[in-house]
Amino acid sequence: FTGDFHAITSAHNLISALLDNYIYQHREEGFALKEILWKRVLDINDRNLRYIVTGLGAKTNGVTMESGFDITPASEIMAILCLAKDQDDLRRRIENILLGTTTDGKPFRVKDMGVAGAICVLLKDALHPNLVQTTENTPAFVHGGPFANIAHGCNSILATRMAMTYGEYVITEAGFGADLGAEKFYNIKCRKAGLNPKLTVLVATTQGLKMHGGVSLDAIKEPNMEGLRQGVKNLDKHIANIQSFGQTVVVCFNRYATDTDDEIAFCRQHCNEMGVGFAVNNAFMEGGEGAVELAELVTKTIAEQPSQPMTFTYDDNDSIEEKANKVAKKIYGAEKFVFSATAKKMLTRIKELGIEHYPICMAKTQY
Repeated sequence: FTGDFHAITSAHNLISALLDNYIYQHREEGFALKEILWKRVLDINDRNLRYIVTGLGAKTNGVTMESGFDITPASEIMAILCLAKDQDDLRRRIENILLGTTTDGKPFRVKDMGVAGAICVLLKDALHPNLVQTTENTPAFVHGGPFANIAHGCNSILATRMAMTYGEYVITEAGFGADLGAEKFYNIKCRKAGLNPKLTVLVATTQGLKMHGGVSLDAIKEPNMEGLRQGVKNLDKHIANIQSFGQTVVVCFNRYATDTDDEIAFCRQHCNEMGVGFAVNNAFMEGGEGAVELAELVTKTIAEQPSQPMTFTYDDNDSIEEKANKVAKKIYGAEKFVFSATAKKMLTRIKELGIEHYPICMAKTQY
């Protein structure tokens, strides 16, 4: 609603257009890319545009090549915007975007075209966090929207830091489940921004727990204590994952109209036995009044039992294989992690580029 997504779309597609033009203008000099990694983006999920061929027709229409459209939140520009600490950092990250590989195997980046300045101009306003007002007249920053299944799934570092400057308590969300959004929030955002949250709130519902307990989707709204008993094992794993980062965790139980008092009482008792705070949240039905119990639990826990210094799943100096294995086994609960032949080729390229020391961003289904 602020034009940020439009600016990100324009910046991404300007790189695409400039790359196509660079290839066209330098083709007679023998310049070519044997592999192009950069596609286009559109803020509409248009299936027919996922794989396309460009440059058809006369030679003046450009060089014929395969391309496609991703959705704007999946753009690398979106992730960069949310990780950038300032204008200089934004430019550095844009310059280092890997666009493809030349025929002699060298990386080709945005800085090789000398166009990073133009891209940054398109993003100069989008870099600023957006201050908005909620329906209950409280301030909120709405800034950025990278997908958590492929990107890191968090709002911008700038918005979080600005909120921390002006607010006594800052609440930020990590997308999807704690095994996905929270892992990336800690291992990527907190690592890069130097953040150390005082508390993590884990959201749970009876419907979600019953589904993980083996109850079919068409029956999760019906009372089922056995399904709930089986499902809390999934909750326990998420709690353990969060605690592995040194975080104190409380459970926010989002109440639905179909939830019974017995089901809520069971979940509360289970969390108490785990030594984890529990609060019922009914903000969807009652607004702020429905979240008072949760707010009181959060402030009380922060005062009495704040989180420890952040500990990460892996070290910067670990290899990519080690980082992926640690995330898969420690967070996902996998017994074995297998790299395909394609993945092994990508690992070789990562090592050649000298970027093994970066955090890893796992692509994983949110379901």
